[in-house]
Amino acid sequence: MTTPPTPEALRPRRSVLYMPGANERALAKAATLPADALILDLEDAVAPDAKATARAQVRDAVTEDRYGHREVAVRVNGLDTAWFADDVAAVAACGPDAVLVPKVDSADHVTTIEAALEGAGVPDTTSLWAMLETPAAVLHAEAICAASDRLSVLVMGTNDLAKELRVPHLPGRAPLTTSLSWCVLAARHAGKVIVDGVHNDLDDTEGFAAECRQGRELGFDGKTLIHPKQLDVCNTTFAPSDGEVARAREVIAAFEAAQAEGRGGVVTVGGRMIEALHVEQARQTLAQAAAIAALQG
Repeated sequence: MTTPPTPEALRPRRSVLYMPGANERALAKAATLPADALILDLEDAVAPDAKATARAQVRDAVTEDRYGHREVAVRVNGLDTAWFADDVAAVAACGPDAVLVPKVDSADHVTTIEAALEGAGVPDTTSLWAMLETPAAVLHAEAICAASDRLSVLVMGTNDLAKELRVPHLPGRAPLTTSLSWCVLAARHAGKVIVDGVHNDLDDTEGFAAECRQGRELGFDGKTLIHPKQLDVCNTTFAPSDGEVARAREVIAAFEAAQAEGRGGVVTVGGRMIEALHVEQARQTLAQAAAIAALQG
Protein backbone atom coordinates (compact mmCIF):
# COMPACT_ATOMS: atom_id res chain seq x y z
CA MET A 1 0.00 0.00 0.00
CA THR A 2 1.35 3.42 -0.95
CA THR A 3 2.18 5.66 2.00
CA PRO A 4 0.06 8.85 2.01
CA PRO A 5 1.82 12.22 1.81
CA THR A 6 2.94 13.76 5.10
CA PRO A 7 3.11 17.50 5.84
CA GLU A 8 6.87 17.23 5.15
CA ALA A 9 6.14 15.66 1.76
CA LEU A 10 3.79 18.54 0.91
CA ARG A 11 6.53 21.14 1.46
CA PRO A 12 7.09 22.72 -1.98
CA ARG A 13 10.22 21.53 -3.72
CA ARG A 14 9.29 22.52 -7.26
CA SER A 15 12.64 24.15 -7.94
CA VAL A 16 15.84 22.96 -6.26
CA LEU A 17 18.75 25.13 -7.37
CA TYR A 18 22.42 24.14 -7.13
CA MET A 19 24.71 26.98 -6.03
CA PRO A 20 28.52 26.56 -6.01
CA GLY A 21 29.88 26.79 -2.49
CA ALA A 22 33.16 28.36 -3.59
CA ASN A 23 31.41 31.32 -5.25
CA GLU A 24 30.61 33.86 -2.54
CA ARG A 25 28.72 36.07 -4.98
CA ALA A 26 26.47 33.16 -5.99
CA LEU A 27 25.82 32.29 -2.36
CA ALA A 28 24.72 35.87 -1.72
CA LYS A 29 22.53 36.00 -4.83
CA ALA A 30 20.72 32.83 -3.79
CA ALA A 31 18.98 34.77 -1.03
CA THR A 32 17.11 36.81 -3.68
CA LEU A 33 15.99 33.99 -5.98
CA PRO A 34 12.48 32.43 -6.13
CA ALA A 35 13.72 28.88 -5.55
CA ASP A 36 11.83 26.59 -3.20
CA ALA A 37 15.09 24.95 -2.15
CA LEU A 38 18.82 25.52 -2.53
CA ILE A 39 21.65 23.01 -2.70
CA LEU A 40 24.86 24.69 -1.57
CA ASP A 41 27.40 22.53 -3.33
CA LEU A 42 30.71 21.30 -1.95
CA GLU A 43 31.07 18.52 -4.51
CA ASP A 44 31.10 18.73 -8.32
CA ALA A 45 30.94 22.53 -8.53
CA VAL A 46 34.07 22.95 -6.37
CA ALA A 47 37.65 22.25 -7.46
CA PRO A 48 39.81 20.21 -5.07
CA ASP A 49 41.96 23.20 -4.10
CA ALA A 50 38.83 25.23 -3.25
CA LYS A 51 37.12 22.67 -1.01
CA ALA A 52 38.21 24.26 2.28
CA THR A 53 37.16 27.74 1.16
CA ALA A 54 33.78 26.47 -0.06
CA ARG A 55 33.21 24.59 3.18
CA ALA A 56 33.85 27.71 5.27
CA GLN A 57 31.69 29.94 3.06
CA VAL A 58 28.77 27.50 3.08
CA ARG A 59 29.02 27.05 6.83
CA ASP A 60 28.89 30.82 7.31
CA ALA A 61 25.98 31.26 4.88
CA VAL A 62 23.87 28.65 6.67
CA THR A 63 24.82 29.85 10.16
CA GLU A 64 23.81 33.40 9.26
CA ASP A 65 20.38 32.12 8.12
CA ARG A 66 20.50 34.13 4.90
CA TYR A 67 17.86 32.28 2.92
CA GLY A 68 14.51 32.97 4.56
CA HIS A 69 11.78 30.48 3.65
CA ARG A 70 14.01 28.59 1.21
CA GLU A 71 14.91 25.06 2.24
CA VAL A 72 18.70 24.75 2.38
CA ALA A 73 20.60 21.54 1.71
CA VAL A 74 24.38 21.18 1.62
CA ARG A 75 25.75 18.69 -0.86
CA VAL A 76 28.83 17.08 0.66
CA ASN A 77 31.46 15.04 -1.12
CA GLY A 78 30.91 11.32 -1.33
CA LEU A 79 31.33 8.79 1.44
CA ASP A 80 34.46 7.36 -0.19
CA THR A 81 36.28 10.70 -0.62
CA ALA A 82 38.92 12.40 1.49
CA TRP A 83 36.59 15.40 2.03
CA PHE A 84 33.53 13.63 3.42
CA ALA A 85 34.43 13.80 7.12
CA ASP A 86 35.35 17.50 7.03
CA ASP A 87 32.18 18.28 5.07
CA VAL A 88 30.03 16.45 7.62
CA ALA A 89 31.76 18.33 10.45
CA ALA A 90 30.86 21.61 8.73
CA VAL A 91 27.24 20.46 8.39
CA ALA A 92 27.19 19.59 12.09
CA ALA A 93 28.46 23.07 12.93
CA CYS A 94 25.81 24.95 10.96
CA GLY A 95 22.75 22.64 10.92
CA PRO A 96 21.17 23.16 7.48
CA ASP A 97 17.74 21.77 6.68
CA ALA A 98 19.33 18.83 4.89
CA VAL A 99 22.58 17.20 3.84
CA LEU A 100 22.67 15.78 0.31
CA VAL A 101 25.02 12.86 -0.23
CA PRO A 102 26.03 11.77 -3.75
CA LYS A 103 26.44 8.20 -5.00
CA VAL A 104 24.15 6.49 -2.51
CA ASP A 105 23.97 2.98 -3.92
CA SER A 106 22.52 0.80 -1.17
CA ALA A 107 20.79 0.60 2.21
CA ASP A 108 24.23 -0.04 3.75
CA HIS A 109 25.41 3.29 2.37
CA VAL A 110 22.45 5.01 4.03
CA THR A 111 23.10 3.46 7.43
CA THR A 112 26.83 4.23 7.21
CA ILE A 113 26.11 7.85 6.28
CA GLU A 114 23.53 8.20 9.04
CA ALA A 115 26.01 6.87 11.59
CA ALA A 116 28.60 9.38 10.36
CA LEU A 117 26.10 12.24 10.69
CA GLU A 118 25.12 11.22 14.20
CA GLY A 119 28.75 10.68 15.22
CA ALA A 120 29.63 14.19 14.05
CA GLY A 121 26.72 15.70 15.97
CA VAL A 122 24.61 16.70 12.98
CA PRO A 123 21.29 17.96 14.44
CA ASP A 124 18.26 15.69 14.33
CA THR A 125 16.48 18.49 12.46
CA THR A 126 18.86 18.07 9.50
CA SER A 127 17.36 15.50 7.17
CA LEU A 128 19.22 13.28 4.74
CA TRP A 129 18.82 13.59 0.99
CA ALA A 130 20.27 10.84 -1.19
CA MET A 131 21.41 11.10 -4.80
CA LEU A 132 20.50 8.16 -7.01
CA GLU A 133 22.87 8.25 -9.96
CA THR A 134 24.04 4.70 -10.71
CA PRO A 135 22.41 1.46 -11.87
CA ALA A 136 22.98 0.05 -8.37
CA ALA A 137 21.10 2.97 -6.81
CA VAL A 138 18.15 2.49 -9.15
CA LEU A 139 17.98 -1.25 -8.53
CA HIS A 140 18.21 -0.72 -4.75
CA ALA A 141 15.91 2.30 -4.58
CA GLU A 142 13.25 0.59 -2.47
CA ALA A 143 15.80 -0.60 0.10
CA ILE A 144 17.47 2.83 0.16
CA CYS A 145 14.12 4.48 0.94
CA ALA A 146 13.42 2.05 3.77
CA ALA A 147 16.86 2.32 5.39
CA SER A 148 16.33 5.47 7.47
CA ASP A 149 13.61 7.73 8.79
CA ARG A 150 16.07 10.64 8.48
CA LEU A 151 16.08 10.11 4.71
CA SER A 152 13.37 12.39 3.32
CA VAL A 153 14.28 13.25 -0.28
CA LEU A 154 15.69 11.39 -3.27
CA VAL A 155 17.53 13.41 -5.92
CA MET A 156 18.09 11.95 -9.36
CA GLY A 157 21.60 12.35 -10.73
CA THR A 158 20.73 11.96 -14.38
CA ASN A 159 24.10 13.00 -15.81
CA ASP A 160 26.00 10.31 -13.95
CA LEU A 161 23.21 7.80 -14.53
CA ALA A 162 23.36 8.35 -18.29
CA LYS A 163 27.13 7.91 -18.19
CA GLU A 164 26.87 4.69 -16.21
CA LEU A 165 24.16 3.33 -18.51
CA ARG A 166 26.23 4.34 -21.57
CA VAL A 167 23.27 6.13 -23.14
CA PRO A 168 23.04 9.52 -24.87
CA HIS A 169 21.12 12.53 -23.65
CA LEU A 170 18.11 12.62 -25.98
CA PRO A 171 14.97 14.77 -26.15
CA GLY A 172 12.31 12.86 -24.27
CA ARG A 173 14.96 10.94 -22.26
CA ALA A 174 13.77 7.56 -23.51
CA PRO A 175 16.94 5.76 -22.31
CA LEU A 176 16.33 7.01 -18.75
CA THR A 177 12.56 6.73 -18.34
CA THR A 178 12.60 3.19 -16.92
CA SER A 179 15.10 4.22 -14.24
CA LEU A 180 13.25 7.45 -13.48
CA SER A 181 9.90 5.71 -13.11
CA TRP A 182 11.37 2.94 -10.97
CA CYS A 183 12.77 5.49 -8.51
CA VAL A 184 9.44 7.36 -8.40
CA LEU A 185 7.73 4.06 -7.56
CA ALA A 186 10.15 3.47 -4.68
CA ALA A 187 9.72 7.00 -3.36
CA ARG A 188 5.94 6.89 -3.46
CA HIS A 189 5.82 3.48 -1.80
CA ALA A 190 7.94 4.82 1.08
CA GLY A 191 6.32 8.24 1.34
CA LYS A 192 9.49 10.08 0.32
CA VAL A 193 9.92 13.17 -1.85
CA ILE A 194 11.74 12.77 -5.17
CA VAL A 195 13.13 15.47 -7.47
CA ASP A 196 14.23 15.09 -11.07
CA GLY A 197 17.73 15.60 -12.44
CA VAL A 198 19.13 18.66 -14.19
CA HIS A 199 18.74 19.86 -17.77
CA ASN A 200 22.18 20.78 -19.08
CA ASP A 201 21.48 23.03 -22.08
CA LEU A 202 20.70 26.54 -20.82
CA ASP A 203 19.86 27.75 -24.33
CA ASP A 204 17.33 24.97 -24.97
CA THR A 205 14.33 26.66 -23.38
CA GLU A 206 11.74 24.55 -25.20
CA GLY A 207 13.55 21.34 -24.32
CA PHE A 208 13.79 22.39 -20.70
CA ALA A 209 10.08 23.18 -20.51
CA ALA A 210 9.26 19.83 -22.09
CA GLU A 211 11.50 18.04 -19.60
CA CYS A 212 9.77 19.80 -16.69
CA ARG A 213 6.38 18.68 -18.04
CA GLN A 214 7.68 15.14 -18.46
CA GLY A 215 9.06 15.13 -14.92
CA ARG A 216 5.73 16.18 -13.47
CA GLU A 217 3.90 13.59 -15.57
CA LEU A 218 6.27 10.89 -14.30
CA GLY A 219 5.39 11.87 -10.73
CA PHE A 220 8.37 13.95 -9.58
CA ASP A 221 7.80 16.64 -6.95
CA GLY A 222 10.18 19.07 -8.62
CA LYS A 223 13.44 19.39 -10.49
CA THR A 224 17.05 20.24 -9.73
CA LEU A 225 18.36 23.26 -11.64
CA ILE A 226 21.75 24.61 -12.60
CA HIS A 227 20.86 28.25 -13.34
CA PRO A 228 18.41 30.87 -12.02
CA LYS A 229 17.00 31.41 -15.54
CA GLN A 230 15.33 28.00 -15.21
CA LEU A 231 13.36 28.90 -12.07
CA ASP A 232 10.18 30.47 -13.44
CA VAL A 233 9.31 27.70 -15.88
CA CYS A 234 10.06 25.05 -13.27
CA ASN A 235 7.98 26.71 -10.55
CA THR A 236 5.02 27.11 -12.89
CA THR A 237 5.16 23.58 -14.27
CA PHE A 238 5.37 21.81 -10.92
CA ALA A 239 2.54 23.85 -9.36
CA PRO A 240 -1.18 23.13 -9.78
CA SER A 241 -2.63 25.40 -12.43
CA ASP A 242 -5.64 27.63 -11.77
CA GLY A 243 -7.71 25.18 -13.77
CA GLU A 244 -6.52 22.22 -11.71
CA VAL A 245 -7.34 24.04 -8.47
CA ALA A 246 -10.82 24.96 -9.71
CA ARG A 247 -11.42 21.38 -10.82
CA ALA A 248 -10.30 20.05 -7.45
CA ARG A 249 -12.73 22.32 -5.63
CA GLU A 250 -15.54 21.26 -7.95
CA VAL A 251 -14.81 17.57 -7.37
CA ILE A 252 -14.78 17.96 -3.58
CA ALA A 253 -17.96 20.05 -3.52
CA ALA A 254 -19.87 17.62 -5.76
CA PHE A 255 -18.78 14.58 -3.78
CA GLU A 256 -19.60 16.14 -0.42
CA ALA A 257 -23.01 17.25 -1.70
CA ALA A 258 -23.77 13.73 -2.90
CA GLN A 259 -22.72 12.30 0.45
CA ALA A 260 -24.90 14.79 2.34
CA GLU A 261 -27.90 13.90 0.18
CA GLY A 262 -27.34 10.17 0.64
CA ARG A 263 -26.64 9.59 -3.07
CA GLY A 264 -23.83 7.09 -2.52
CA GLY A 265 -20.11 7.22 -3.05
CA VAL A 266 -19.94 7.83 -6.82
CA VAL A 267 -20.94 11.03 -8.64
CA THR A 268 -20.19 12.60 -12.01
CA VAL A 269 -18.49 15.96 -12.57
CA GLY A 270 -18.27 17.26 -16.12
CA GLY A 271 -19.28 13.86 -17.44
CA ARG A 272 -16.55 12.01 -15.52
CA MET A 273 -17.13 9.52 -12.72
CA ILE A 274 -15.84 10.70 -9.35
CA GLU A 275 -15.23 8.46 -6.34
CA ALA A 276 -13.35 8.69 -3.08
CA LEU A 277 -9.88 8.29 -4.58
CA HIS A 278 -10.48 11.28 -6.87
CA VAL A 279 -11.53 13.34 -3.87
CA GLU A 280 -8.31 12.39 -2.08
CA GLN A 281 -6.31 13.52 -5.13
CA ALA A 282 -8.28 16.77 -5.24
CA ARG A 283 -7.51 17.47 -1.59
CA GLN A 284 -3.84 16.84 -2.22
CA THR A 285 -3.96 19.34 -5.10
CA LEU A 286 -5.48 21.98 -2.84
CA ALA A 287 -2.97 21.24 -0.09
CA GLN A 288 -0.10 21.63 -2.56
CA ALA A 289 -1.51 24.91 -3.87
CA ALA A 290 -1.96 26.19 -0.31
CA ALA A 291 1.63 25.29 0.61
CA ILE A 292 2.96 27.15 -2.43
CA ALA A 293 0.77 30.17 -1.67
CA ALA A 294 2.09 30.22 1.91
CA LEU A 295 5.66 30.44 0.60
CA GLN A 296 4.76 33.33 -1.67
CA GLY A 297 2.59 35.12 0.86
